[in-house]
Amino acid sequence: MRLAQLSNQIEQSKDTPVGGNPAGDVTVVEFFDYRCGYCKRVFPALLAAVKSDGKVRLVYKEFPILGPESVVASRAALAVFHTKPEKYEAYHEALMASKGGLSEARLLQIAKEIGLDPAAVKKAMADPRVDGEIHRNMALAEQLNIRGTPAFVIGKELVPGAIELDAFKKLIKAARAG
Repeated sequence: MRLAQLSNQIEQSKDTPVGGNPAGDVTVVEFFDYRCGYCKRVFPALLAAVKSDGKVRLVYKEFPILGPESVVASRAALAVFHTKPEKYEAYHEALMASKGGLSEARLLQIAKEIGLDPAAVKKAMADPRVDGEIHRNMALAEQLNIRGTPAFVIGKELVPGAIELDAFKKLIKAARAG
C-alpha cells in the first residue's frame, strides 16, 4: 500500500512539527489549511483525542491549498517552528481559533500575542526550509491522492475529511492494535 511505502515521509520528516506525545505509540498525521473551516471545526476533537489518550504523537502537515493567505499562514507557522519550536503548537492553536482573514500583519500580530518576536518570524518566513517543507507536503499529498483538507493518516488508514471525536478514538485504538 502507498501509505506503507511513504510512512517515513509521512511521519518522520525533521522539518515537520510534531506535537502531542513525541514518543507516542500511535501517530496521527493531519494535512490541514489554516483557512479551512472544516479543519477549524475538527481541531477541538483532534486535540481532545490526543490529550485524552496521552500516547498519541501528532504530526502537523502544512497543506496550504486555499489560496495565497493559506500559503502565508503556513509560512508563518513553519517560521515559528524553525525559530521557536516549543511555541509552534500554541501558534497553531491560535491560528485554528482565529476568525477572519490571515494577512501577514494579522499573522505577525498573533505571533506577538503568544510571546514571539514578529520581526524574527517575518525573517524566518523566507528560510528555504519553510518553502521546502510546504513543497514536500504538497508532493506527498499528491502521491497519497489527498485533494482537500483536512485529511488524516492514522496507522494504516487514510481518512479524508472532518471526523468526530469518537471516530478519532476508534481509529487510534485500531492503529494501536495493529
